[in-house]
Amino acid sequence: MNHPTRSDDPVSGQLPHIGLLRFTGPDAAAFLQGQLSNDTRRLSAGAPVLAAYSSPQGRVVAVLHLLPHSSGIIALLPREIVLPTLERLRKYVLRAKVHIEDASGQFKVMGRHGTESFSFGELSIPDAAQGYEERNGIGVARVGADPGRYWVIGTPQDLAQQRIDGGDPVQADLPRRIEHDWRLADIRAGLPQVYAATREMFVAQMLNLDLIDGISFTKGCFTGQEIVARTQHLGRIKRRLFRLRLPPGTWAVGQSVHLRDGRSGRLTELAEADSEFEALAVLNMEAGAPGAAGAAEGEVESPASALVDATELPLPYPLVSPA
Repeated sequence: MNHPTRSDDPVSGQLPHIGLLRFTGPDAAAFLQGQLSNDTRRLSAGAPVLAAYSSPQGRVVAVLHLLPHSSGIIALLPREIVLPTLERLRKYVLRAKVHIEDASGQFKVMGRHGTESFSFGELSIPDAAQGYEERNGIGVARVGADPGRYWVIGTPQDLAQQRIDGGDPVQADLPRRIEHDWRLADIRAGLPQVYAATREMFVAQMLNLDLIDGISFTKGCFTGQEIVARTQHLGRIKRRLFRLRLPPGTWAVGQSVHLRDGRSGRLTELAEADSEFEALAVLNMEAGAPGAAGAAEGEVESPASALVDATELPLPYPLVSPA
């Protein structure tokens, strides 16, 4: 992976790797309630929702950040999986009065670090964890419990009117810088993501979604719910998302790794940090446990990769499910 030269301060601006699905129609919220892992009724109270969209076998197809935008429910996810996720969701619409579209070309998705030079006139900045504010079509959502980091979405016209843009286009490496800094911040916050290389590899708990308010166990049925509930109640969470420091090398999302302490797993997020790399990886909780690389139950895994001199780094939350 090639990355632009980094400075100490993260760069804010348009996120080129994030796409956008929009759900409209009278049944939009009810449709999502039956598909996603979290309680979408919270959207009606003006709160963003983090959720997994899973296969019937309980494997995560996409991790979605849902925003209660005035134009419809907006879901943010990696641009590379927008179309396959859209096509899959449409198969389950049936008679529901909901329209699903790829709105990536209609909106800009921006990431903001900190609050300096972050003024929207009468629009206040959300202070609460997972807070959301909107005015004149511009939505601002705090990213989970991560202080000083926000999603900003709006049409190019609305953002231009408020003098909010994606940065100086003269800087050719700026989009890569912004993407890199955002992904590194996700890693340090322990926020999971699923890309094309890791779709349908993990149950939601393996991505720690139960630890960061990404799953509701009281909302009722949703696609994959039986597997997610069984995993939770039988205490069979044998793999979790960990944060690692990796030595210089050629790394890629989806790559399997075998640590010298005996744990194995698969990289789910990656960003260069100084001369090394920081990563999120789903690893087995104990050395030598089966299924470490993220294969589904009963699958034959590929041979383990070479031993990696990785250092485990702390996450901002404990790896213990809430009572």
